[in-house]
Amino acid sequence: MFATRRELSKPSWLRVKAPQNERIGSLSDLLIDLKLNTVCQEASCPNIGECFAGGTATFLIMGPGCTRRCPYCDIDFTKRVPSLDITEPLRIGEAVIRMKLRHVVITSVNRDDLDDGGASHFVACIEEVRKRSPLTTIELLIPDLCGNWNALALIMKAKPNVLNHNIETVPRLYRSVRPQAIYERSLDLLEKVSKGWPKVYTKSGLMVGLGETDEEVLAVLRDLSSHKVDIVTIGQYLSPSNKHLKVDRFVEPHQFKQYSSYGENELNFLQVVSSPLTRSSYHAGEVHRLMKEYPR
Repeated sequence: MFATRRELSKPSWLRVKAPQNERIGSLSDLLIDLKLNTVCQEASCPNIGECFAGGTATFLIMGPGCTRRCPYCDIDFTKRVPSLDITEPLRIGEAVIRMKLRHVVITSVNRDDLDDGGASHFVACIEEVRKRSPLTTIELLIPDLCGNWNALALIMKAKPNVLNHNIETVPRLYRSVRPQAIYERSLDLLEKVSKGWPKVYTKSGLMVGLGETDEEVLAVLRDLSSHKVDIVTIGQYLSPSNKHLKVDRFVEPHQFKQYSSYGENELNFLQVVSSPLTRSSYHAGEVHRLMKEYPR
């Protein structure tokens, strides 16, 4: 039903100026040199200029191709490689050193073709970063692993500082937005991490503007709270192309503030980052402040 909707005009608060900064070019060169992918580039993130200018990036491993074909996502599903590159963790570690990162975010494409969903590759990346830069905190943004909780346990035994898994949208829209995912399975994953590894900060995110109502967003926040999630990100969905799901509405900035206020004041999340341009890893380095404020 989304494909028949007319294109909505993008409001002024969603217009991002093209950055002019040498730091962007040097970071792009570094990524090319190390043959690394970032979700910033592959998913056409609107904050790529700000993040690259600030020397931060979210590394995308096991890609660039994905085994799923979510109609909102700009990551290519046609470029999947059959086997994993065992040198990729080494290159992630080298990038952390060269970029002098205090906090690194590592995510992946879905690899439903692998027995462990890529869990052992996540572990190898954690181990390499810890070896090369032991003071760097590590945030993982993982897929649902098709509900393989043994694979999840393998990841968690490597002790990431933050475990992120995005809920993405409201349950009513899962069939059209995340057809290969299950809302309850994602909630179950987050709760298993919170209960099984209480020292790890849990995080999740969702997009708005796909056809949900504000009350449905608040209901998702209540679900995330009841499943012991610590941090939530909420941002405006932007259609990457005319082949993807269309934007149903542009949520006003004041409504994003209401989401944040409800989540932090009524549901007691440690943090709700909510704005039109918020993305899952946007300003992820702020987790340092949370760790100091709420040590575990």
